Amino acid sequence: MQTSEKETVNLSSFSRLLHPMHTVLVSCVGKTAKPNIITLAWAMPTSIDPPLVAISIRPERHSHTLIEETKEFVVNIPTMRILRETLFCGRMSGSKHDKFKETGLTPLPARKVKSPIIKECVAHLECKLHSKFTTGDHTIFIGEIVEAYADKEVFSEGEYDLKKAKMIFHIGGNEFATLGTRVFKPKL
Repeated sequence: MQTSEKETVNLSSFSRLLHPMHTVLVSCVGKTAKPNIITLAWAMPTSIDPPLVAISIRPERHSHTLIEETKEFVVNIPTMRILRETLFCGRMSGSKHDKFKETGLTPLPARKVKSPIIKECVAHLECKLHSKFTTGDHTIFIGEIVEAYADKEVFSEGEYDLKKAKMIFHIGGNEFATLGTRVFKPKL
């Protein structure tokens, strides 16, 4: 096996070595009840029992304040169909913009939390804040998932139909990708 020469990566760019990352839209609401949306590529499951998901947000972001106020949020799974809206929600501040109104995304009542779900997304994880940790220049919010559901036409029997779902993966900057439809099942 040949080995190639390795390129040194600036430590301020280390996270790009982990990309592409699944992109999510987190909806939240503060004490004023005005809903907001933040686009994140830093989200991951952390436990099955209890069901926990982690999201990482910079403290100066408007959504950070809202989640601290109400201690809940919804992780929504967008598709390439709403890529422009997803990018807008990551580039504009909810303190100055009504992201639902300006993107045309539809807030719908969640089943168990005050934060709305986003109708145009294919799946939703309703979360109540379990814990939070400061990690350098971000806060990791751990949400306990109190309700989870997905569109039947793209998710069944515990997995996505990749031909229909076309989920968004962030490559870096303004670049995104989606998964191919081929699933590789290597023999061990």
